Amino acid sequence: MPRGPVLVFDSGVGGLSMVGALCHHLPGVALAYACDNAMLPYGIREDDWLVARILAVCEAAVLASGASALVVACNTASTLALAALRARLRIPVVGTVPAIKPAARLSRSRHIGLLATRATVARPYTLGLIREFAADCRVLRVAADVLVNEAERLVAGEPPDRRVLRRALAPLRDDPQLDTVVLGCTHFPLLREALAEVSPPAWQWVDSGEAIARRTAQVVADPALRGGPGASFATAPDTRLARGLAAFGFASPKPLPVG
Repeated sequence: MPRGPVLVFDSGVGGLSMVGALCHHLPGVALAYACDNAMLPYGIREDDWLVARILAVCEAAVLASGASALVVACNTASTLALAALRARLRIPVVGTVPAIKPAARLSRSRHIGLLATRATVARPYTLGLIREFAADCRVLRVAADVLVNEAERLVAGEPPDRRVLRRALAPLRDDPQLDTVVLGCTHFPLLREALAEVSPPAWQWVDSGEAIARRTAQVVADPALRGGPGASFATAPDTRLARGLAAFGFASPKPLPVG
């Protein structure tokens, strides 16, 4: 029997920022998308609740899509529940973590900004990445949960509020030597152009999309099911979400019941 699609999971539309890279590294592979937008944003919720919720939503989405592999396109979910997902599911699971390692390689000044949700910037996993890969760097960690909503608005067809973007970036401006910014939430690359317009031109922007796509291509070395973006699922489907998913080639989201 043909294997099922590669399922991309995120709390909201952030995982759409990885679709281009996945299609590039896995040409023609069938993709499905699932989001838990009913509980957006994940970054403000308690860890124990989140682990149980992520397991329940991903299990339901894998069952509904018939997925052959799962890409957890959410830094919060990955840094918290990746081990539990791998123990629970019988398919390969690829996680997403902040791109600290490539940022440290790229930065010349050794001054890096990490723009992420408040859960991700404070999580021990993230601090471990900094110690391992950027110990010789000054890493300024900034919680920017407000950008999640701006990315959701952008995908729904509304322009992001430049004032909100400027306020979110303001703490990074306190370090005049900063030259590299890690977009540590998959929602944030969707705002890359808008963020660049309100930030110093010398800043370099780094995210995990390409690395995760390469890893997924290794895990799904010979995908049998082709067709590109296809089915989508959401815990709270609506017309705005449907329009955003359609722009990336996905069908209107089907309701995803979670017990």
